[in-house]
Amino acid sequence: MKERPTDLTPVKNSLVSMQDEIRAHFGWDLEQDEDSANALLAAVESTDIEPWSRFQRAATVAGIQRRIVLREQEVAILGAAIEIDELVAILDEPTLLVAADGATGVLSLLPETTSERAWSRLAFLVSDADGGKGTIAAVKRGIPVFLHAHGDNSEDWRELLEIAASSPTPPPLVLTHQTPNMIQGMHNPGGFTDGDRAACIVRSLGVPIERIRMLGTRTDIVGRWSGKTDPEQKIVKLGWMEKILRILELEF
Repeated sequence: MKERPTDLTPVKNSLVSMQDEIRAHFGWDLEQDEDSANALLAAVESTDIEPWSRFQRAATVAGIQRRIVLREQEVAILGAAIEIDELVAILDEPTLLVAADGATGVLSLLPETTSERAWSRLAFLVSDADGGKGTIAAVKRGIPVFLHAHGDNSEDWRELLEIAASSPTPPPLVLTHQTPNMIQGMHNPGGFTDGDRAACIVRSLGVPIERIRMLGTRTDIVGRWSGKTDPEQKIVKLGWMEKILRILELEF
């Protein structure tokens, strides 16, 4: 149960317990996830960037909740296999966008005026910092980022933080982790890949299932906007993504 409106607790406890199953499946160490999470928290809170303070990170969550939930907006989550025609179609509707990491790259393929309209609809980005040019473009535009820590991405999030800190308007941050422990100043709404974690976040914010659409969410191929990855292992990861989306009862 949430202690505060800005606590992004999972809508189902199984979303967090599944993270333990995933670690066991791949042979990953919980301690590495914890170390990365604590290091990310320390790195962000050691800066003097006001939007990155713990108070302002909570305010960012509250602001996003107001924009999405209180206004009863439809939400489209853009996955790594998003195609231009899917995005163009959704722009004709009063729908807000949430992007899974590098999926923001599709916005750069749109005509300029359409692209700007799409950027204005982007409520936030969900990233573990390996999305490449699309993620960097969002960061430089000051789009709020739900930045995730896991055992082997410390170098990636450090590089992204450097880019964000040097931007004229550093993006608001919300920090997420994938450990079963409570880490003050961070959230674990559940999830594994950027796409299903985006769905977990949107549900934790309070958006009902019927107002969520999953676009570019494929389990049979590695989407063109996926970050650097081992294609064979990525397909296995997408199988876990499917299990998480089934728990959330989301169609894709």
